[in-house]
Amino acid sequence: MMSLATHVSFFLRERLPLERRASERTCETYALALRLFFEFAAQRLKVRPSALTLEQLDAPLVLAFLTHLETQRHNSPTTRNVRLAAIRTFMRFIEYREPSALEQIQRIRAIPMKRADSRLVNYLNGEEMQALLDAPVLNTRDGIRDRAMLYLTYSAGLRVSELVGLRMDNLSFDPRLSIHVMGKGRRERALPLWRETATTLRAWLALRQTGQAPEVFLNARGAAMTRSGFEYILDKHVEVARQNVPSLAAKRVSPHVLRHSCAMMILQSTGDIRKVALWLGHASTQ
Repeated sequence: MMSLATHVSFFLRERLPLERRASERTCETYALALRLFFEFAAQRLKVRPSALTLEQLDAPLVLAFLTHLETQRHNSPTTRNVRLAAIRTFMRFIEYREPSALEQIQRIRAIPMKRADSRLVNYLNGEEMQALLDAPVLNTRDGIRDRAMLYLTYSAGLRVSELVGLRMDNLSFDPRLSIHVMGKGRRERALPLWRETATTLRAWLALRQTGQAPEVFLNARGAAMTRSGFEYILDKHVEVARQNVPSLAAKRVSPHVLRHSCAMMILQSTGDIRKVALWLGHASTQ
C-alpha cells in the first residue's frame, strides 16, 4: 500500500491544482483542513504525523476531529463542514488509488454535513457606500490606491480573492477600460468599468511602478496586496466614514459586504436577478 505522505503530496500538488484546476484559495483551504486533521490524529494516536497510516484514518477518528473543531477550537458549523468537505474529497481521491480501503473510505464519506443557519449578509445603502468611497485621502499614493480598490470591489462586485489576484494583463483599455476576472469555480467574466471606477483606477496606474509584481494592486513593499492587507485598509476607511455617516456604526463592513452592496444596487436598478448573477459570476440565480 502506498504511503499516506505520497497520497497527500500528489493530492495537493497535482490533483487539485492541475487535474481539477482548483483555485489557489481552494488549495490552501484543503491543505489547512488536512493539516489540522493530521495533527489531531497524530496527537490522539500518540504518533508523529509522518508516521500516520491510511488504515488509522477511520470514520470514528474523523467524527472525533469534527467534535474537536466545534468544542475545542470553537469553529462554527459552516467551518466544520468546510473541513469535512476537504477530508471527503481527499478520501474520494484515495479510493481510486487504494481499492483495499474502499469500505473504510465509504464510511468516512458517509459522514453527513451539519445543518447550519444561513446568516443574512448586510449591505450598505447609497449614502453609506459613498462615504466609504470618499474616505481615502487623495494627496497620497496609498490613498489613491485605496480608493481605486474600494471603487473596483464595489462596482465590479469582486470577491477579495478576485481583487488581490487581479493582474495587469487582466486589464483591457480598448475600446474602454474593462477587467477580465477568473472567479470561483474557474468561471470567467469580463466587466466594463463605470466611468468613476475607471477614473480612479487610471489614477492609481499612473502612480504604480512598473517592473514589480504582476498584480494590479501592490503594498508599500511593492509586493502583491494580500487579503489581510485589504481587510486592514477597509477597516481603516470604514472608521473614517463612520464619523460622517453614523448609521455605519451599527454595521460590520467586510469585503463581502461591498460585494453584496453591489448586488443590491444592481437588483434595485434592474429588477433582474439574472443580471446580478451574471455580473457577480454566480453559477445560478440562487
